[in-house]
Amino acid sequence: MLVWTDNGYGGDEFASWAQTTLGITVKVVSRPKDAKGFVLLPKRWVVERSNSWTMRACRNARDYERLMSHAEAHVQWAFITLMTRRLTRRSRRTEETPTPLTP
Repeated sequence: MLVWTDNGYGGDEFASWAQTTLGITVKVVSRPKDAKGFVLLPKRWVVERSNSWTMRACRNARDYERLMSHAEAHVQWAFITLMTRRLTRRSRRTEETPTPLTP
């Protein structure tokens, strides 16, 4: 399994611990050295966007669960709801009225 992190987790000690203990390969996604202000980092943006989608389910914005399995279930529920809405929504192409065929 590959995990992308920022420079806060970029130490070699953490990466070696994650590899030996958890079997996870840690890859650090760094900001460009000459960057100023907000910079879109490719892989980290996917993670941030996914986190924001799960936080739209208000229940996930707070961590009141006593068991980790309950918290995991709420995150899975949020993603199931998100994917169900995406799969069932009409695409713009089907909403357009078809042009009549002329013989």
